[in-house]
Amino acid sequence: MRERIDIRQIKIGSEEYEEELKLRDMVLRKPLKLSLFNENLEREKNDYHIGAFLSCSLVGVLVLTPLNNIEIKMRQVAIYESFRGKGIGTKLVVYAEEFAKNLGYKKIILNSRKTAVEFYEKLGYTKVSEEFIEVTIPHYKMQKIIV
Repeated sequence: MRERIDIRQIKIGSEEYEEELKLRDMVLRKPLKLSLFNENLEREKNDYHIGAFLSCSLVGVLVLTPLNNIEIKMRQVAIYESFRGKGIGTKLVVYAEEFAKNLGYKKIILNSRKTAVEFYEKLGYTKVSEEFIEVTIPHYKMQKIIV
């Protein structure tokens, strides 16, 4: 029997948010010899944090940051390595797109690591920039219209 993935919003300041920070630090910063905890997390209080839970354990996360009335930025997409390749990232992104659409946003933008461009392209995102360096590694700006 396959366990069900539960995708839902995470509240800032909750235990789930603390777990989210640990996941993001482990997956996105530690491999680059950086620490999420050295960054200003205060600015995240107005963002939407969305988690993927398996048996009540957080296994994936992404953050949506409103930019204006039309655009929202998807960032900090992270799945624990042992849970990759199981469709969790796709479910998170699809949920986030519907979530953003329900809030009235028309476009999602993101800065994709070069290694993740193909993942986003399969979900309908297109590259809209040349390669650039962010947090020491190559990225591309990508976007998707969600109306």
